[in-house]
Amino acid sequence: MSVRIKFCGFTRADDARLAAVLGVDAIGVVHVPGSKRHVPVQAMPALRAAVPASVDLVALFVNPDAVTVQAVITALQPSLLQFHGDEDDAFCRQFGLPFLKAMAMGGGAGAIEQRQHAYPSARALVLDGHAPGQLGGQGERFSWTQLPALDKPIYLAGGLATENVAEAIRAVRPYAVDVSSGIESAPGVKDETKMRKFVQAVKQASV
Repeated sequence: MSVRIKFCGFTRADDARLAAVLGVDAIGVVHVPGSKRHVPVQAMPALRAAVPASVDLVALFVNPDAVTVQAVITALQPSLLQFHGDEDDAFCRQFGLPFLKAMAMGGGAGAIEQRQHAYPSARALVLDGHAPGQLGGQGERFSWTQLPALDKPIYLAGGLATENVAEAIRAVRPYAVDVSSGIESAPGVKDETKMRKFVQAVKQASV
């Protein structure tokens, strides 16, 4: 089965539109005040309009309150939610949308086998290279060879780029790869050449 591709951290509608044309499966939008890729609620309808229904639109949060999540759902109309903080399973599932739960791998992979069981409702786990309590999207890689067997599909993130994504796919065999800084010229500004080359590299590695 082909590995799915998620591009994250979009702030510009034209970038999101191009990503969809290139054939990515999911596009992520960050609503985290303080993040360099934060998108305010009022800017979300333009991003929504740029993403066709065939592509998953993912809203990403870190320890939001329920009112904030609902406001983003109304403005962005995402098909998936993604939580990077200390949110528990009950909080994540209350909005009636499927969700991804991120696991911070920067502190080591030792506890992830137990932690996954705290999120029985999660559609998949996003394994990112940042340390616990930090934001993802920093391009921080973790050791792909030390992952235990997990019960849920894996979105592999953290330090991915065209140059290493094939190696990552061979090592982990993830359901999807998830990239942000590896396809940018600046935080939140996607690079067309990098996006094209990343998609090509994933497709070649998935054969």
